[in-house]
Amino acid sequence: MKYLVMVQGSHADYEAMSGRGSAQGPAWDKESLKAMFDFMNTLNKELVESGEMLDGQGLADPAETRLVSLDAQGSPVVTDGPYAETKEVLAGYWVLDCASLDRVTEIAARVMRCPQPAGAPAYPVVIRRIDETGPVQD
Repeated sequence: MKYLVMVQGSHADYEAMSGRGSAQGPAWDKESLKAMFDFMNTLNKELVESGEMLDGQGLADPAETRLVSLDAQGSPVVTDGPYAETKEVLAGYWVLDCASLDRVTEIAARVMRCPQPAGAPAYPVVIRRIDETGPVQD
């Protein structure tokens, strides 16, 4: 089965990783960033070698976000980020092909062990099964 495994963060987390801490979390130093990247690169390599990783990417700073909606007349309305009202954003993802929900849960638990500075916020890892059958009506 295929699963989307998502890690979350906030705009403040991206700022912290750029060395600008806040009340939401401490500034990351070069050693903390290296530890996180080494951890993720090792995990990705192992998932590729096991044949479970189909895709995975970290996402750019939420400041580069763009929302497209429609106004009452059906014309596009474009809004650029970041969005102060958004507490959490998608920070990265993996598309995994795993034998079971237990296996993908094991991988998500490993992601939760990614090193980060003391006091940095922790977010749950979100697992969603990819529906390859599409909508079905009885």
